[in-house]
Amino acid sequence: MAAMNADVHPPGLTQRVLREQVAAVHANAPAAYLADLLTAQTLGIGLFVATRRWQVLLWMALHLALTLRRAYRRYERSPDAAAQPEYWARFNARNVLLRSCIWGLAPWLCVPPGRNLGLWVMVIVMMMGGCAGGALSLAVLKRNIPRFIVPSMASLTLALAWRGDTVHLFLATGCLLYMCVMIIFALQHHRLLTAALTMRFEKEALAEQLSHQIAATQRASAEKTRFLAAASHDLRQPLHAIALFGAVIEKKLQGSEEWHHAARLMDAVGTLGDSLDTLLDISRLDAGEVSPQIRPVELNPLFLALNNVFAAQAADRDLQLRLLATPCWVLSDLQLLQRLLSNLVDNALKYTPRGGVVVAARARGPLVWIDVRDTGIGIAHEHLGRIFDEFYQIGNPGRDRAKGLGIGLSIVQRLSRLLGHPLQVRSRLHRGSHFRLVLPAVTASGVVPLAVCPGAALPLPQRVLLIDDEAAIRQAVTGLLQAHGVAIDAVAGEAEAEAVLAQASQEGLPVEVLLCDVRLADGADGLAAAQRLRARSGSGLQVLLITGETAPQRQQQMLDAGLQVLLKPVAADRLLQALASLVQHDAQPVCTRS
Repeated sequence: MAAMNADVHPPGLTQRVLREQVAAVHANAPAAYLADLLTAQTLGIGLFVATRRWQVLLWMALHLALTLRRAYRRYERSPDAAAQPEYWARFNARNVLLRSCIWGLAPWLCVPPGRNLGLWVMVIVMMMGGCAGGALSLAVLKRNIPRFIVPSMASLTLALAWRGDTVHLFLATGCLLYMCVMIIFALQHHRLLTAALTMRFEKEALAEQLSHQIAATQRASAEKTRFLAAASHDLRQPLHAIALFGAVIEKKLQGSEEWHHAARLMDAVGTLGDSLDTLLDISRLDAGEVSPQIRPVELNPLFLALNNVFAAQAADRDLQLRLLATPCWVLSDLQLLQRLLSNLVDNALKYTPRGGVVVAARARGPLVWIDVRDTGIGIAHEHLGRIFDEFYQIGNPGRDRAKGLGIGLSIVQRLSRLLGHPLQVRSRLHRGSHFRLVLPAVTASGVVPLAVCPGAALPLPQRVLLIDDEAAIRQAVTGLLQAHGVAIDAVAGEAEAEAVLAQASQEGLPVEVLLCDVRLADGADGLAAAQRLRARSGSGLQVLLITGETAPQRQQQMLDAGLQVLLKPVAADRLLQALASLVQHDAQPVCTRS
C-alpha cells in the first residue's frame, strides 16, 4: 500500500502541504489577532461596567499582553521559515493553546459568584462567537483544532457546571455539545482545505511531468528530423551512383533475356529515390527550413500541370482524372500548393480501384474552395483522426510499397498549416473521400508579373547601394546591375554605406535603393543597419533585404519592419523584378510583392 501511495502522490507532497498550511495560518494571523482583541476587550469592558471587578481588568491585561506579543511576527522575520514547516507548525500550536487558555480564564475571573444569568449569557455568546471564528481561520492546521476549541470551551463548561444549579448545568451541557459540534465542523473544514491543497500540488506535479514529457517528445522529434535529413542526404549520393550504373547496365542488356532483371532493378531504385525524397520533405518541414512565398496564384495553369503529371498514372489504372477549369486566383505559394495538391491527388489515385478523381475550385466570397474527390475505398470514421499521422496506412499491413510510405497526408497537413490553408476531410467507407482546402481569394486584375509584361523594359533604379560582407557577392551583384545600366556602390559595412549616402547627397545623385544582407560581418544586424540608414536618409530611400534566415521570429521582425525581403538563393530575374517593384511601389502596389 505504501508503494501504491508513493506512485499516486508526488514526492515531498506532505511537506509541501504542511508548508502551505503554515504559511496560510500566519498570513491570516494579523486579522485573526485583531478580531480576537476586539472581541475580548468588548467583553471585558461590558463585564467591568457591570461588575466593577479588578479581576476583569487583570484578564483584559493578560489578553492584551498576549496580543501585543504578536508571536506571528517571528515567522515573518525568519529568513528560512519555509524550510522548517514542522517547527513553525508547533510554534503556532503553542500560541493557539496559550490564547485558548487565556479565554478559558474569563468565566472564572470575570463572572462573580451567584446567579448572574445576564453576565453568563454575555460570556457564553462572546466565547462561542470567538470559537467559531477562530475555528475557521485556524482549522488549516489540524493540530490547532483541539488546542483552540477544547481549553476555552471546556473551561466554560466546567465553570457553568461548578455553579451546580439546574440552569447552569443546562447551559454547561449546551456548551459541551457546541464544543463537540465545532470540533467536528473544524475537522471537516480542515479535510476540505487539505484536499484542495493536495489536489493543487498533484496537478502542478502532473503539469511538470507533462512538460518534461512534451520536452522529451520534442527532443525525440527533433532528433528524428535530424536523422531523416542526414540519412536522406547521405544516401542520395550513393543512390545517384547506383542509378547511373544501373542505367548503363540496362542499356547494355537491352534486347537480352537479362534485361528484365535490370528493368526491375531500376524500378526498385526509383521507388527508393521517391521514398528518400518524401523523407527529406518531412525533415525539412519539421526543421522549419521551408518558408512560403505568398503571392497571387492562378489555378488553371496549376491544374494543367497536375493533369500532365498524373494523367498517365490514371490511364494505366483505367481511372478518370478530371481537373475542372476555373477562373479563380488565390493567395498562396505556387510550389508548395502544387506539392500539397499533388499529394492529395496521388493519395486519391492510390486508393481508388475504380471510378476516378475530380479536382475542382469554387469561389465562396473572400475564399476559394479546392475540392479533391474520389470514388475509392473511403475511410472509416474511427480512422479519420489518424490518417495524417506519419507512416499510418489503412489496409496495408504488409507495407506494400506500391501504396507508398504513409507520409503523403502527413506532408499535406504540414503544408496546409505552413501556408495557413485549413484542410477539411469527409469520407464514407466504400464510397470515397472528399478533401477540401480553403484558401484566400484574390482578383486577377493587376496581377501580371513584371517579368512577363511583353515589350516593356524593367524600370530599374538609377543608383543602388549594396551592403554585403562577402566580396564575391559584391562583385556578382555589381556586374549584374551594371550590365543593366544601374549605377551601384558596393560596401562591406554600415559605416562605409553612411559615407556613400552622404557623398551621394552632396553630389545631387541620391541613392534610390539600399540592398542589404541581413547578416553582416562580426555579427552585425543588417536589418537594424538598414533601418538606421533609412532614418538618416529619409523615406525616399527604399530598402530591399536579402537573407538566408528562415527562423519564424527573425522573419516576423523583418515583416514588422515593413521592408521587402528576398530569401537566398536569389535568382537574377527575381532580384531585378524586386528592384523594379520598389521603383513602381506607388504606381503598382500589387506587382511589388516578391
